[in-house]
Amino acid sequence: MKIRYSLFAVMILAVFFALLTVKEDIYRKPQQKSKISIPHNMSENLDLAGGPEREVRGFPKREIVDLITMYPDLFIASGDSSEKKVALTFDDGPDDVFTPQILDILKDKNVKATFFVIGKRADSFSEVMQRIVDEGHLAGNHTWSHPNIMKISLEDAKEEVLKTEKLLNSYYKDSKDRVKIFRSPYGSIDPKRVEFFGDIGYKIISWNVDSLDWKGLSAEEVKTNVLENVVNGSIILQHSAGGEGEDLSGSVEALSEIIEVLKAEGFEFVTVDEILKDKQEKDRQDKDKLK
Repeated sequence: MKIRYSLFAVMILAVFFALLTVKEDIYRKPQQKSKISIPHNMSENLDLAGGPEREVRGFPKREIVDLITMYPDLFIASGDSSEKKVALTFDDGPDDVFTPQILDILKDKNVKATFFVIGKRADSFSEVMQRIVDEGHLAGNHTWSHPNIMKISLEDAKEEVLKTEKLLNSYYKDSKDRVKIFRSPYGSIDPKRVEFFGDIGYKIISWNVDSLDWKGLSAEEVKTNVLENVVNGSIILQHSAGGEGEDLSGSVEALSEIIEVLKAEGFEFVTVDEILKDKQEKDRQDKDKLK
């Protein structure tokens, strides 16, 4: 009898530990291994001046909402909610690893996007920058070196933007063809800086859908973050380059399916300048109705 009870106890313990192992396997979510090379050799002078996104990001949504309310014509996070249009935007490029692959996918899917470029990277990867322009994408200003503009003077921030503006203008036969749009590194900006950049002719472009790809997420996680949050007029944030050793392969791998799913749902992909035009027209119509 004692032997029988002992065997029974051993069996119970074996089942218990087996269940623990299964539970651990269920809840463990390993990152997908990247099939794409990561720029571990990004030279120091091309890295993000304000530090990696993963260490600096965290601008509160409440503050973004406040800025949208305070500056509806200057600070734009989305477009006309009655139009089934979305804008893909890519920050921090160009580079020679991720940006060319994103451009290949966009070309294959016949989609135009908006690239908020870092000036010194555009200068270093001029052939990739030329592709962005030649293939019909919109280039926006993301400063020269990607500092946190909340931690530098207004004059230094202005120099960062104007130096990049001069470089971007050199890619266009007529600089009037280029829409002056600015996205602040890390999304960090305050009312004083919104007004400051508005005074020199810029629209400040934020977003209302964040892929969070800068966290090195898997393709499945990036797709979920985008597809579960898209609405009419959405401005979607992804990245076409990162800091030292940052892995954006999940974002690249997710892009084709994001485009296919949204096209199947009837969305049209446009550049940010069209989002701005639609929003301005909608605002004008709304004002006319109040007269």
